[in-house]
Amino acid sequence: PSTWNKQAWECFQTGYDVIIGHLQAKMLALSSEHAVLLSASGAVHTWGLGSHGQLGHGGLASEEEPRIVEALWGMPMSHVATGGWQSVCISDGDLYVWGWNESGQLGRPSRAQYQDASTSPAEEPKEGEQHEEIFISIQAFPALLDVTPLCEIRTVSCGCRHTAAVTSKKPNFTMVTCDYGQLGQQNLLSSDEPQQVEFFREQQMHVTDVVCGAWNTFAAVAEEEVACS
Repeated sequence: PSTWNKQAWECFQTGYDVIIGHLQAKMLALSSEHAVLLSASGAVHTWGLGSHGQLGHGGLASEEEPRIVEALWGMPMSHVATGGWQSVCISDGDLYVWGWNESGQLGRPSRAQYQDASTSPAEEPKEGEQHEEIFISIQAFPALLDVTPLCEIRTVSCGCRHTAAVTSKKPNFTMVTCDYGQLGQQNLLSSDEPQQVEFFREQQMHVTDVVCGAWNTFAAVAEEEVACS
């Protein structure tokens, strides 16, 4: 295990009683190098390695003890999850994301995704025109993910470089890199925008939960009831 993974676990293990007693912990999410804790009051605390903005404190510094994510203060959270170097949480159906976005795993514009999608060299801007692409490699503060069409996020899980969520209106959507088909789109294409997994709709299945492994995704489903006409 990495040094920060060991330190984060030791911090949690040796300070378990203190953390639980002080924060009244409700949920804990662990990656290989950082931890995200949700308290009973809905506050989010993070600690461990911060080199990719995954702690959500606005910088890249690491934290040896749990520190509240101040940017989320006043917005009670109901769920937290973490992947390789990204973290996410849910508040009243809204999804907040932060950390590493190199592959688009935060649903933000990704240079890797743009380069993969390009089949020809970018055109040079004409005289007097500006040609500038804005990419986000690191999102050090929590950012609200804009999901279109508007829907409520029920639960979310993170892989090494991908994220999956269950919504109230759409059965399931995934986003980001897809080197091994983990997005469920029946291809190996990557995406830095949320996409619905059409398979479940086509099979008339209702997704109830989702869990991401490092490079794969598992979904719990139920067959949808078809009303008789």
